[in-house]
Amino acid sequence: MIRLRHIQYFVTAAEQGSFRKAATLLNIQESAVSRRIRDLEDRLGASLFHRHSGGVSLTVAGQRFLRRVRIALHQIEVGINDVAAIGRSEDGIIKVGIFSSLASGFLFDLMKAFDAKHPRVVVELIEGNPSIHVAAIRQLQLDVAFITGTTEWPDCETEQLWSERVFAVLPTEHRLVTKLALNWDDLAGENFIVSDAAPGPEIYDYLIQRLAGLGHHPNIHPHYVGRDVLLSMVAIGRGLTLTSEATTGAQIPGIVYRPIMGEVLPFSAIWSRRNDNPVCRRFLSLARTLARTDRPAVSQAAAAISPPASPSQSPDPSQ
Repeated sequence: MIRLRHIQYFVTAAEQGSFRKAATLLNIQESAVSRRIRDLEDRLGASLFHRHSGGVSLTVAGQRFLRRVRIALHQIEVGINDVAAIGRSEDGIIKVGIFSSLASGFLFDLMKAFDAKHPRVVVELIEGNPSIHVAAIRQLQLDVAFITGTTEWPDCETEQLWSERVFAVLPTEHRLVTKLALNWDDLAGENFIVSDAAPGPEIYDYLIQRLAGLGHHPNIHPHYVGRDVLLSMVAIGRGLTLTSEATTGAQIPGIVYRPIMGEVLPFSAIWSRRNDNPVCRRFLSLARTLARTDRPAVSQAAAAISPPASPSQSPDPSQ
């Protein structure tokens, strides 16, 4: 069997013109270089060097062999560097499922910080509801997903990282805009609109759960529209909706956000323990660091009810 180190001995001897000099560079005995190159010649069935008192020189076969193995060694080096770069997260791809807005907040900070640390890594963002994300995680079609709640999913790792307050989205002329914060009694009897796409179904269930407990059956209308169109529909008075804190960084005229007192959504990262993407490890490590240093605890978020955002801003409770 021809081994890679035998090829390296040959190249070094050819470049140095001497087995002795090659042995010095390689930090091995001259006899080892001579013996391995003789073995290589026996394997190939051709002499690679002319031996003489002043050193060695390549035969015609040796010259042709040198050209070929230099190309091969270069390709091996490129492959090693590529894999090492992926291991250091300098290169690679990570596929991230999201269920919250990137307009502001934790995910915005995380994506910005990761891009600054690893500018050559491609980050693919995929929107969807939690069940779709979990299925993709299990099939290794997603590296990591960020979803609401703290549910433990079979065959998955779950870690809560941050939380966001829940906001009601109102048109600027609505009677409730005079209040700095709302409770569910304020919203009883209101008409709501939600998107048919994620996280619309989750918002629908959230509203049913909260308002039905007060003895009210909410009037909720699903619409086959995206987030921006839905918020514009709120602006023209078609109904109210809910959103999470991160989306209030968006800018859509004609709407205002009001926090709902005591309502906080926890967000968790979920990934597969079988995932061996080194970029995913670095991404999760950075997410944990940000969660420890930059984000308030759930109890703090629940207690802190800040003044309302300006009417030109925009939101979403799991977008």
